[in-house]
Amino acid sequence: MDVFLMIRRHKATIFTDAKESSTVYELKRIVEGILKRPPEEQRLYKDDQLLEDSKTLGDCGFTSQTARPQAPATVGLAFRASGEWSCCMLLETKETQHYH
Repeated sequence: MDVFLMIRRHKATIFTDAKESSTVYELKRIVEGILKRPPEEQRLYKDDQLLEDSKTLGDCGFTSQTARPQAPATVGLAFRASGEWSCCMLLETKETQHYH
């Protein structure tokens, strides 16, 4: 089944879809194709939980019920720069969750 995701980092937002059986690493490859940053320089988060490259999106809790086209699941994105990881902080509003 397809899952629909909204990948957020600061003011950048990527809307994408993938299979529940896709790995986190494969999702990072999608991000690489758009933002030109290799998977090794990316960290993806669900809430405050770091997602492991080898896990499937389904294993991470992204299912066709929780990540729908009309309500995509939010994934936080952090990059490594100069050996340090940028911070990924979750801010909640009334209608949605945003990573900044």
